Amino acid sequence: MELNSLRQFLVVARLEHLSRAADELHVAQPSLSRTINRLETELGTPLFDRSGRLRLNDLGKLFRDHVERSLGELDAGRRAVAEAAGEGLGAVRLASETFLTLTGPLAAYKRAHPAVEIQLHWSPAEDMARRLRAQDVDLCVASQPIHADGLESVQLFEEAVGVGTPLDHPLAGRTSVSIDELAGQPFVTARKGHWIRRLHDRLFAARGLTPKIVCESDEPTAIASLISAGLGIGLVPAFARRGTARVPGAWIAVDSPDCRRTVTLYWGAGSHLTPAARLMRTTITGWDWSAGSDLTALPPTLGSPSSAAAPPGA
Repeated sequence: MELNSLRQFLVVARLEHLSRAADELHVAQPSLSRTINRLETELGTPLFDRSGRLRLNDLGKLFRDHVERSLGELDAGRRAVAEAAGEGLGAVRLASETFLTLTGPLAAYKRAHPAVEIQLHWSPAEDMARRLRAQDVDLCVASQPIHADGLESVQLFEEAVGVGTPLDHPLAGRTSVSIDELAGQPFVTARKGHWIRRLHDRLFAARGLTPKIVCESDEPTAIASLISAGLGIGLVPAFARRGTARVPGAWIAVDSPDCRRTVTLYWGAGSHLTPAARLMRTTITGWDWSAGSDLTALPPTLGSPSSAAAPPGA
């Protein structure tokens, strides 16, 4: 089996769509289809169900897991050889659901180690365990738990998540608000898969409520601006209330013990981390999270403890 064919198989397995996989790989779709057919012939079994939409079947999932581990070991071997040959500290590959929270330690790391190549990858939490086991990335930061074997972790911080509103909103003067009181309010939020959206949907579903979502966006600064402009309200982590940038708005505590997030750093158990990755792990775990991040957070405005706004995606 050719390595390139295996890498192409992983893209098709991830997307479960031949034309999109061909676009991502910059190859012709007929050529990619022949590659997959050759793999299936060599293995003696189909890897995909083709009745209707292309779906990876159980044997395909089994093969995918082995291919990911094998290619991950090859890449780890290449990095280990480069490290042993004295090619510096190596590179570090960090995946996260959001990088707004991480700009402080990332900036400090880059200042301390300017020659290190830092590769940042956005990733939903549900993909992180697979990517760590495959050694596709070295470290992951998630704002929601990852329940998977073969991972090690360090909790970075836990915090309350409140509601951000425009300054003239009826709730803006409140010190706290219940989920029931938020029913019917227009929400500006992130797309499905983002930790804020998962928390948002879980809080409402637990009470048998359906949130009124008027806007979904992948841009945290756009979400903050839309909230400030009066288009709706949205969940905002307490971390985002600290810093230097200002977006006028109010922050109200949510009267629910479940309206919180826990930010955790993960890495593969027993995986070979380059010196650069180990230094990044030390930088992130040693960061003073109680002080927030000067590059990302927003301070209270108007001198009121409950009046603060910030990018909800922190």
